[in-house]
Amino acid sequence: MSSSGLLWSCASQESKPALLLLRKALVWPHPGAGQAFMLLWVSVLVLAPVSGKSEAAAKPVISLHPPWTVVFTGETVTLTCHVLHFHAPEKIKRFLWYLEGRILRETPGNTLEVRDSGQYRCQTQDSLPSDHVSLIFSSANLILQAPPFVFEGDSVVLRCRANAEITLDTMTLHRWGKVLSVSDESSDFRIEQASLKDNGDYHCSGFKNGCCSYSSNMINIEVQELFPRPVLTASLSPTVSGKSVTLTCKTQLPPLRSDVKLWFRFFKDDHMLQLGLESSLKISTLTTRSRDPPYYWCEAQRGSSGVCKQSQKSQLRVQIPVSRPVLTLSPHGAPVPEGHTVTLTCKAESGSFPILYQFLREEVVIQKMEPTRGMKSVMSLRAEHSGNYYCTADNGLGAQRSLPVYLAVTVPVSRPVLTLSPRGALVPEGHTVTLSCKAERGSPRILYKFYHENISLGSRSVLSAGGMSLRVTVTVQDSGNYFCTADNGFGPQRSEAKSLSVKVPVSRPVLTVRTPRAQVVEGEVVELYCGAWKGSPPILYRFYHEDNALGSSRVYSRRGASFKLPLSAEHSGKYACEADNGLGARRSETVSLDVKVPASRPVLTVRTPRAQAVEGDVVELRCEAQRGSPPILYRFYREDVPLESSSAPSGGGTSFYLSLTTEHSGNYSCEADNGLGAQRSEVVPLSVIVPASHPTLTLRAPGAQAKVGDMVELRCEAQRGSPPIWYWFYHEDVPLGNSSAPSGGGASLNLSLTAEHSGNYSCEADNGLGARRSEAVPLSMSGLTRSRSGPIATGVTGGLFSTLGFGVVALLLYCRLPRKAGGRPTSDPSRSPADSDVREPVYHNAPAWLELQPVYSNVNPKGGEVVYSEVRRIPQGSKPAANSDSVLGLLRTHLPSHGQAASHRPSDPPGSSVIYSQVKVACPSAYVAPQS
Repeated sequence: MSSSGLLWSCASQESKPALLLLRKALVWPHPGAGQAFMLLWVSVLVLAPVSGKSEAAAKPVISLHPPWTVVFTGETVTLTCHVLHFHAPEKIKRFLWYLEGRILRETPGNTLEVRDSGQYRCQTQDSLPSDHVSLIFSSANLILQAPPFVFEGDSVVLRCRANAEITLDTMTLHRWGKVLSVSDESSDFRIEQASLKDNGDYHCSGFKNGCCSYSSNMINIEVQELFPRPVLTASLSPTVSGKSVTLTCKTQLPPLRSDVKLWFRFFKDDHMLQLGLESSLKISTLTTRSRDPPYYWCEAQRGSSGVCKQSQKSQLRVQIPVSRPVLTLSPHGAPVPEGHTVTLTCKAESGSFPILYQFLREEVVIQKMEPTRGMKSVMSLRAEHSGNYYCTADNGLGAQRSLPVYLAVTVPVSRPVLTLSPRGALVPEGHTVTLSCKAERGSPRILYKFYHENISLGSRSVLSAGGMSLRVTVTVQDSGNYFCTADNGFGPQRSEAKSLSVKVPVSRPVLTVRTPRAQVVEGEVVELYCGAWKGSPPILYRFYHEDNALGSSRVYSRRGASFKLPLSAEHSGKYACEADNGLGARRSETVSLDVKVPASRPVLTVRTPRAQAVEGDVVELRCEAQRGSPPILYRFYREDVPLESSSAPSGGGTSFYLSLTTEHSGNYSCEADNGLGAQRSEVVPLSVIVPASHPTLTLRAPGAQAKVGDMVELRCEAQRGSPPIWYWFYHEDVPLGNSSAPSGGGASLNLSLTAEHSGNYSCEADNGLGARRSEAVPLSMSGLTRSRSGPIATGVTGGLFSTLGFGVVALLLYCRLPRKAGGRPTSDPSRSPADSDVREPVYHNAPAWLELQPVYSNVNPKGGEVVYSEVRRIPQGSKPAANSDSVLGLLRTHLPSHGQAASHRPSDPPGSSVIYSQVKVACPSAYVAPQS
């Protein structure tokens, strides 16, 4: 083909010529050999880069439908896992899908629909995982869509897409932030014939007239190489007429572009040899010799005007492989003594130059020589130089190896070394000692001999360099000096002497604990004595407490060793000792030591169910000694009188429970005793509080009968109860006052009686443990006036009228004159203004009338000022005893309509009759003065 073919070549991609060496099996007449022929091995040396990874072919590839890496949220993308052709489809049983490195799903088919963002991979059961494909499901208003992979020469579509709710008037494509293209008709932007210059970060923007603008996501586009630069290779192929060379233009398409068709062109110098889809070319047999061999190269192109790449230019030459070299040694024959010099010569009779020679001993390279026609190596021999020697010759067409030549170097024996095993000068009696004699240098055969104090023990001849050993079971008589000799014909060599001392191992020691008394008590000093009856000195004795080392002592005689130990509670446990004279330590049997600790001063604790100890409570007396060996006997005391004793077998404390009475108040203590001396606790006082009992209320009047104006003492007293006690006084459940009894006993309240003071009285006692109320005591008062003469009592009717008249006068006088009986003025400054109009009735005892025994009680009171509406007479035969209780039982005062008591009517005494009908009052209330 003419040189016009260059117009369609990748002329812009100039490459430096490379050399392809063709190794060819040719028949070449050997000069001087007549009809003999020499065989030349033919091969090819290719000088060109090789691209791609071998494992890449085993990866499947993921494709997308639709072919975008960014879609709107809610849409679906179908992933397809493409398996390369060398995986038989019928052998693929499952596809594994990964999302973000974790297994997402396993499918029988090679497709998967997805709706989630992330990095996806696929894999079959016999393939590597594919490269990841990143998907983004976006909720933005505007997105830029691009294919996941872009290769050289691709026509790339970039789609600027708005969501369904937005209509844009203008769309703009940007690269690296600069405007690349503007469109108001289509949302697709095209990149024709993509190349590396189209790499970059792309995004698009959209504008809606009169409204607003939007910006999309950023997409990085990296244009990948469609195929690597081709490599031209050459190989021989037999033909009918002889030999020919096949030139192959090798490159590789990526799996995602395996459907792309490549055109190949072959060139020789400036002429095109072939154009087509075939990637190989056969050329005729090469000439054997050529001063100026031609250059060959090839080109690969996508289609007729796509990506085009050119291989390196190479020359093909014919070379002759090297022949098998010959190794010679000088001098040769007999063994060579150590220190002499030997010359090694390696030479190949034929082969193209340059030739590289190597010398080897026992497969180890000992020297490499620069390329030359023939090679010599001179070396000074040492003992380790004995062995088989080789040489190799290589001119790049295959290394050739010579036959082996053995070289023997003779070395005189060195001074041997004697070792004893086990190591060390001391050996236990009855043990076996191994004597080893070895000369580090010396040619075999070597004769070894062993000696004890110049007495031969044995000998042996060895053929290797491993040395010789002798085993001896030793007794005490075998102690002494040992040595050995080695001889390989150049004269015996003697080792240094080794001393061996046979020792008697120690027997099992006996540990004795020497104590000052039968029981071992904390604070005392005990002596631990350890002795072994047999063993070569010196002997090292060690003392142990629970396997923890206490101390050691070395003894140079047959006596034992002692260790003194001041005892504490922690020293209880098992003790042992150990004896060691270097031939093995022996341990004694264990000896137990129980260190008794005297009981410490105990602590007595009184535990009550509440803050105060109350009669009837159950209290716990807890006695505990913080230290002391069990068992501990505890005794409890009250005022030094024993109460109870209890034992704590395992230590700790013990308790004693006491149900409290008043007699249990006092000082308590306890005692702890574990047989090493009793210890008494400090005294703990206990005060038992007695709740106040139901109090008794007593009313004390100055006369036999209470009347208005009398000073009545209300006495409240609880018979039992711990002081202080508070007393409260009540009249018809209305508090009158309170008083305290700090030292116990009762308390009093003085009351100056008025008409309103009739009613029920009670009191309460409380010492903080609950208030207790007395029974109610009623109080009623007599209203008798003074009599004009004693004999009036002879007539019942006259007496009644006289009483009525005198009572009216007495009431009037009493309300206007100062009181004589109580010494209180008619005007009381303690009275409130609201009570200034009230009149206080006053009653005086008339001795002549006492026999009438009038009883006053309200009879159906209606008006607020009525105090008495009935006066009854009790016959003298029914007269009660003249004491305070009887009088108070007859004098019942009922206040008019001021409290609950006004609604009650006392029962009528039997045999009584009404002698008074009504009395109205307008007097002040009585003054109440509490006293204790």
